[in-house]
Amino acid sequence: MASTEQEVVASTKKKRSPLVIGLVVALLAVSGACAYLFMSRGNERPAATATNDAGETVPAKTQPEFFLPLDPAFVVNFRDDDAMRYLQVGVTLMSHDQATLDTVKGIDPVVRNALVMLFSRQSYSILSDPAGKQKLQAEALEAVRRIVEARTGKPGVDALYFTSFVMQ
Repeated sequence: MASTEQEVVASTKKKRSPLVIGLVVALLAVSGACAYLFMSRGNERPAATATNDAGETVPAKTQPEFFLPLDPAFVVNFRDDDAMRYLQVGVTLMSHDQATLDTVKGIDPVVRNALVMLFSRQSYSILSDPAGKQKLQAEALEAVRRIVEARTGKPGVDALYFTSFVMQ
């Protein structure tokens, strides 16, 4: 009787073994497929687009970005109600057109003069606020664009960044 009981247990284990292995393989395959779908779902990016003046969607510029740091940093003083204040600003220009930045290099004194005049007209209380810094950044970009447009016929400079901003 003991040998019959051992044969039944052994045959049951043999029958379960392929079933368990099959379930484990199926579970691994399903979880692998789910992981692949989850990981690849965020990588599908829509094509970069922009809107033109007529409101139509057009492909955005895919040209490389070129940067021009205006060195040395600008240092200006301006008056506050209580004391004389100093401002040091590092400025870098960005354009998708290297020729525009070459033009800016050629007229560097004109650009620097316009920015020094703009920076020295500022108020300490306005520049203490992040919105004031953003407004100054927009005004500086517009000043540079006007100068470049007068020389080349197009604004050309796409962005102006403050790479350092120290007030004292």
